[in-house]
Amino acid sequence: MTITLRDWCRRVRVAAVVAVCAGLSLRHGGGLEPLKAAVSQAAAAPPNSLEILEVRPSFFVIAGAGANIGVQVGEDGVVAVDAGSAADAPGVLAAIKRISPKPIRYVIDTGPDTDHVGGNEALSKAGEKLFSRGNLRGALNAADSVAPILSAEGVLRHMATSPAGGWPTEVFHYSRKYMYLNGEAIEVLRQAAAHTDSDVFAFFRRSDVVVAGDVLDTRQFPVIDVERGGSIQGEIAALNRLVELAVPSVPVVTREAGTIVVPGHGRLCDQYDVVEYRDMVTIIRDRVRDLIKAGRSLAEVKAAQPAKGYMGRYGNPGGAWTTDRFIEAIYRSLAREKP
Repeated sequence: MTITLRDWCRRVRVAAVVAVCAGLSLRHGGGLEPLKAAVSQAAAAPPNSLEILEVRPSFFVIAGAGANIGVQVGEDGVVAVDAGSAADAPGVLAAIKRISPKPIRYVIDTGPDTDHVGGNEALSKAGEKLFSRGNLRGALNAADSVAPILSAEGVLRHMATSPAGGWPTEVFHYSRKYMYLNGEAIEVLRQAAAHTDSDVFAFFRRSDVVVAGDVLDTRQFPVIDVERGGSIQGEIAALNRLVELAVPSVPVVTREAGTIVVPGHGRLCDQYDVVEYRDMVTIIRDRVRDLIKAGRSLAEVKAAQPAKGYMGRYGNPGGAWTTDRFIEAIYRSLAREKP
C-alpha cells in the first residue's frame, strides 16, 4: 500500500498515542546480542502489511520490514538503502516491484545490524549490475547477474559469520563515496565510531533525503554498541553531521518542505527533530561525564538517573535496549577517553 507523507505523519502520531496508552514496548533489531536474538525470533511481516511511502517523486520509504528502507528509482534502475531482515525479504522485493519494474542496481548498507542487512542476498540476487557484460550467447557473467552491495568496510568484518551471499561486495574506508544514478548525485558518508564503527549516511542530493540508519532511532535512546566500535562521542558527532546536512523549511516554515531524514527506525524527521534528538543525547552525555569526574561508579551513575526528563519519551524499560544499558554504554565509552 502506498501512502502520502501527510498520511504517514498522521498514522505515526496515532500509533504513538496507542503505544503509550497500551504500555507497549518497542524492540530494536540492532547490534548487541540480545537485540540480534529479538530479530531472529520475530515473525516476518506479511508482504501486504509493508507500507510504501512516496517521500519524493523518485524516492520512497518501505516500513515494516525491520529497519526503514529507502528506495530511489529512475531510468537507471533501483537503489535500495538497507535491505530489512532476511525473513521480510520476499515482502520487500514485492514492495520494490510495486514501486518500479526496473532492476535493483545497488544495495547500500547503513550498518551491520541484521534487520538492515538480513535481506542483502535476496535483494542483490534480484538485481543486476548496471554495466553488465554478457557472453557470446547474451547470458550475464556471474558477477554481473547480481546487484553490488555497498558498505563501509567494517560491515564485512561484522558479517563474517553470516551467509557469504549477503556480504558487501564493494567496501570503502574513507569518509565519502559518491555515485550519480537516476539523474541524482548520491553521497555515502561514513560516520566513524557512532552506533558502531561501520555506520554511513546515504544522502540523495536532488531528492533532499538523508537515510541515517541506526545513528538515529526516534523510538528510543540510540543504541551505542561499544563492543563493535560505537561511542557516545562518535554518536554525537554523527548527529551533528546530520544536522549540518539537513536544511529546514525556512523562511516559509508553514510549508511541508526541507530535508527529509529517514531514521533507522521510527518516524520520518526534519532538521528540527534531529536537533532535538542530538540535544537530548548531548545533555545526557554531559550529565554522565560530570558524574564520572565526581568519582561516581557505574552503579552510582545509574542511580543518579542522568536520563531523567527523557525516559518517558525515549526509555524502553521492557525492551532489550533499556535506559540502564544506554547509560552503561555512555559510561564505558567515556571511561575509555584519556584524562
